[in-house]
Amino acid sequence: MLLRVCSPPSSFFYLRPLHLLTSSSKLQFSPSLRRESRLIPSRSSSSFRRMESSPASSSSQTPVTASETDSLAKDLQNQNLGASVDEGGAKIKRKLEDFNWNHSFVKELPGDPRSDVTSREVLHACYSKVSPSVPVDDPQLVAWSDSVAELLELDPKEFERPDFPLLLSGAKPLPGAMPYAQCYGGHQFGMWAGQLGDGRAITLGEVLNSKGERWELQLKGAGKTPYSRFADGLAVLRSSIREFLCSEAMHFLGIPTTRALCLLTTGQDVTRDMFYDGNPKEEPGAIVCRVSQSFLRFGSYQIHASRGKEDLEIVRKLADYAIKHHFPHIESMNRSDDSLSFITGKEDDSVVDLTSNKYAAWVVEIAERTATLVARWQGVGFTHGVLNTDNMSILGQTIDYGPFGFLDAFDPSFTPNTTDLPGRRYCFANQPDIGLWNIAQFAKSLAVAELINQKEANYAMERYGDKFMDEYQAIMSKKLGLSKYNKDIISKLLNNMAVDKVDYTNFFRLLSNVKADPNTPEDELLKPLKAALLDIGKERKEAWIKWVQAYIQEVSGGDTSDEERKARMDSVNPKYILRNYLCQSAIDAAEQGDFSEVNNLIRLMKNPYEDQPGMQKYARLPPAWAYRPGVCMLSCSS
Repeated sequence: MLLRVCSPPSSFFYLRPLHLLTSSSKLQFSPSLRRESRLIPSRSSSSFRRMESSPASSSSQTPVTASETDSLAKDLQNQNLGASVDEGGAKIKRKLEDFNWNHSFVKELPGDPRSDVTSREVLHACYSKVSPSVPVDDPQLVAWSDSVAELLELDPKEFERPDFPLLLSGAKPLPGAMPYAQCYGGHQFGMWAGQLGDGRAITLGEVLNSKGERWELQLKGAGKTPYSRFADGLAVLRSSIREFLCSEAMHFLGIPTTRALCLLTTGQDVTRDMFYDGNPKEEPGAIVCRVSQSFLRFGSYQIHASRGKEDLEIVRKLADYAIKHHFPHIESMNRSDDSLSFITGKEDDSVVDLTSNKYAAWVVEIAERTATLVARWQGVGFTHGVLNTDNMSILGQTIDYGPFGFLDAFDPSFTPNTTDLPGRRYCFANQPDIGLWNIAQFAKSLAVAELINQKEANYAMERYGDKFMDEYQAIMSKKLGLSKYNKDIISKLLNNMAVDKVDYTNFFRLLSNVKADPNTPEDELLKPLKAALLDIGKERKEAWIKWVQAYIQEVSGGDTSDEERKARMDSVNPKYILRNYLCQSAIDAAEQGDFSEVNNLIRLMKNPYEDQPGMQKYARLPPAWAYRPGVCMLSCSS
């Protein structure tokens, strides 16, 4: 029996915070009020714990508490600080030949019996074994990440090997690797697209470090696979630089993300029509070695659920695999713990017991991880650009960096993707709702496979909404240095920013300079914000003065000193973000053979929250040329 999972409400904006709507919008914000309890992964006990919660309130008196994911973000930022050591206390440093390969994915899941790269529909399989086939001509290593190397316990001296570019481009087989391309499907711009799969990404396998951490190595741009359709399986330098830089920049911002070990040029040109306007040109080819604990996506489950009864068992096998290797705490939940039962309505059968169904607990955790991820995107002004279900990680990581963009001037309708322009489905303000829609499609796949029921699917979607609002409110409160969430203050601020097109990053960084002195003369109130409030007329100046007065009144009532508040605000409001024009400057130089700017940006983004001497130019507003096509907005051509 197939279960029908209810999709989110027809209004795509019911999760969107009110202040992300323009003042003329008629859409209303109405978050769910059914919050009997909250399910939160407990990292210390490797289980779940229950936290009582009162119904959501729009009151400004909601206290700001430390988020569970704050400490997770610190762990993400500092993954490389706890370096592994051997019995003698020396840091472990491996050669490429010494990697401890595991290959659980290909050993535990059904694979394609064919090994050719002919484009075709691959049935009843999670992957196809395929070797890298990218043509190279003197490939060069041009950038790498020391912190990712440390995760893998790779000796930094390995980057100096003459054959490193050959091994990490796939031109020369990496000893111990068992390469494959993953099969998955997905919804693209809201429409089911059928089979997609790794069309140019080839996973080399899984490496286990001495801590038992599992890291998949994947070459993006390594050649054709059965999922390449009509494409060549290759990647160009401009998109590869963007992915390499942004995956590392997001990591150091404290946002869950796939990582990048290194960037290589292939020495061969690739033909691309960047603007899809019938004017293709030759561009330098490149490869990024991506690293993640798993590259499983929502679409990895959707494709098998879509193929009927014969493939539904694969959905179960994939779910069991993910829980075993990436969510092991779910397997060890205490079945007698009645605190993991949740009331979802007034009916007699409205109790969701997460201990009786591990798949229900699993989808709830994925929903909460996804909600946390999207809230963190909103906090730093990041717009993914292509939030198709095949670009959604089950680990709650940012994955697949295509035409992404950080906000410059604050514009809730901003989309960095030219393909998204007609409807702006994936614009900045829509991201929370799209995350929910994607969770609904993922839950539906599990329900079709009879792993969860409709009630459990709906509960996962409800948890997404609650978790997003909890996280978003905490993030925005911290950005403003507020001791408690104040909806009115935040709503009016972002509406003002939208009206005057205020730079998102620079404004919040400058806001920490405002003194909490209610006696500040009116003509001095805007001085700390002068660099962000450009070209505002008298009427708008009065609106900003009124807001700053209300803000000072709010922050002046506590015991926190101006210095303490500034330090706290600066620790969550980055000074440096990877603006598109910075990427483009690095790309322009790199296409001429100069990779110094790529490496400058890598060093800069390692400390985005700190003032860095001599780096002030990287915090400047975009120049006029930054708004040309191909810089501020991009296509999916890569």
